[in-house]
Formats: sequence, C-alpha cells, structure tokens
Amino acid sequence: MDDVNGFRSIPPTTLADVLGREQVMDIGIRPLWPSSPRVAGPAFTVRCPPGDNLMLHAAIYRAEPGSVIVVQAGDVDYAVAGGNVCAVAQRRGIAAFVVDGVVRDLAEVREMGFPVFARGVIPIPGVKAAIGSLDQPVRCGGVDVRSGDVVVADEEGIVVVPHARQEPVLLDARAKLAKEAGESPDEWEAAHRARIDQILADNGFEG
Repeated sequence: MDDVNGFRSIPPTTLADVLGREQVMDIGIRPLWPSSPRVAGPAFTVRCPPGDNLMLHAAIYRAEPGSVIVVQAGDVDYAVAGGNVCAVAQRRGIAAFVVDGVVRDLAEVREMGFPVFARGVIPIPGVKAAIGSLDQPVRCGGVDVRSGDVVVADEEGIVVVPHARQEPVLLDARAKLAKEAGESPDEWEAAHRARIDQILADNGFEG
C-alpha cells in the first residue's frame, strides 16, 4: 500500500509519459463533477451485464478501503449506481468509481464529494438480476485492468499502472518530476527549441 499511496503525488500526465498510450483510458470516461480530486488506489474490478448493476452493488461491500472500483458496464442505457450506492461506498472507504458506463443522481454524488469517473449520467437504473464477475480482468476505457493494478485519475485523465510494474513506474515518474522541477523555463525553452529544430532539419524542413 505504501507504493500505492506514493502515486497520489504523481499526475496522470507524468504517468502517461512513462507508460504510453495503451495504459491511458479513452477521453469518454471523465470526472462527473468539477474539481474532483486526484485519486489513486488499487483496482477492484467489476463486470456488469447489460442493463444490470447487481455486481457493482455487491462490490461496495467486498472491496477494501482505499480501492478504486473499476466497472466494465454492459451498456450506457442504464445506470449502474446512484447516490445511495456512492454514499455507502464513501462511508466504507472506497476511493472512487471508474465506470465504463453511466450513473445517476449526479447532484447527490457531487454534494457528497465522492469521485466518480464515467461516460455520463442517465436517470434510469439497471436491474439487479444477473451475475457478472468480481476481481476478474475487465476492459475499461480501452484499457485492460486487473484487480491490484494502480488506478490514478483526475481531471487530466485516468491511467492504469500494471501491478507488476508499480515500483519501476513510480521511480521513473518521480525521477521525471524531479528533473522537470530542477529545470528553469529558459533551460526548458532552449532544449525544446533545439530538439524541434533538429527534428525539422532531419525531415528536410528549410524554414
């Protein structure tokens, strides 16, 4: 958990530079209320069949405090969670929901300050009848996610750090931030201009 806590100080932009595009969720999954804080925690994965939210409702009682519940919903026609479910999750110490799907009761969620990243909002809930899965690999926002992977999310986007790569990724991200912090604006501009001019020259640009 110490390594996971360390990711709270790392912006998704830095992690994206370290990890590459394949670990960044698509732009359709966004924070649903302004000024949502950065969250970081181990994924607890959920798969819900179309139109059904039973497994997410089960997950809030099974995920460990500090977890980010990551949901592969079956559609965007029915909400997988609402205000009451978010309130229970918050009371139980869940860090956030990241949902490849939709939720409802946004005003309640925003008022309680529970971070939810999803594709949007719809007022009609799903039913609770079908068994999906918990703690099994899911695909969320175009990224394969396994329980225990570290999810880091804020207004810049959502990045998934594979469990097996947590330590080296955290070290690389911290080194990148330290390097950037030690570089003055003039130094950055000089290095940037030199790099751009070299790329242009290498590609035959004469301007």
